[in-house]
Amino acid sequence: MKNWFTALLPLALIVMLPGLDAHAPSSFGFLAGAGTGTGAKSSTVGMAELQLPETVTVYLNAVSLDSDGGVLTVDPILWYQGDEAAAIFAEREPEAGIDGPPDGYYIVNDAEESVSYPVSPEAEVILQIYDRTGKPEDIEIKADETVTFKKFKELFQQTDLLDLSLFPYHLTLKEGKVVRIVQQYVP
Repeated sequence: MKNWFTALLPLALIVMLPGLDAHAPSSFGFLAGAGTGTGAKSSTVGMAELQLPETVTVYLNAVSLDSDGGVLTVDPILWYQGDEAAAIFAEREPEAGIDGPPDGYYIVNDAEESVSYPVSPEAEVILQIYDRTGKPEDIEIKADETVTFKKFKELFQQTDLLDLSLFPYHLTLKEGKVVRIVQQYVP
C-alpha cells in the first residue's frame, strides 16, 4: 500500500512544481545566480498572477538620486555565502591551499558590465558602515541603518575615508524599479 504513494509523489511534484517559481531569490540574493537576473519574476497561484520582487547583487558604479527617484548604474555580480561559497571557491580556486573562502563569502565578477536601473522614489536605502563624522576612528558598523536618498548620494561621493563603491549591494526590484538598496558589509 505504501508503494503507490512512493511512486505517485514524484509524479505529483512534477505536475505541481512548474506553477511555482522555484528560482525566487532569498531575501538578499544568496542563491546561485541570484545576481544575474533583471526584472520581476511572476508566479501563478490559483488564477492570480503575483509579481515577486527580484534581488540582484551588484557593485554600484554611479548613483543619481533625488526626491523623484533616480538611476543606479551598476555592475552585476554573483554573491555566494556559506556552503555554496565554499563549493564555488573550491571549483574556481583549487590551488588556493585553504578549505574555503576566508570570510565565508565568495564573489564572482567575470566580466564588468554597466547596467542602469531606475529607482522608485519610495525606495529604502540601508547601510551597514559609512563615514558618519569625517574621522577614521568613528567609522563603525551599525547594522541595517536607514538613510535618505540625499544622504546616500552624499556618502557615495565621499571617497576619502571609506569608498562605498567598494561594497556589494543587494537591490530589490519590483516592476522593473529598485525599491530597496542594501549595502553588504564585507570584512
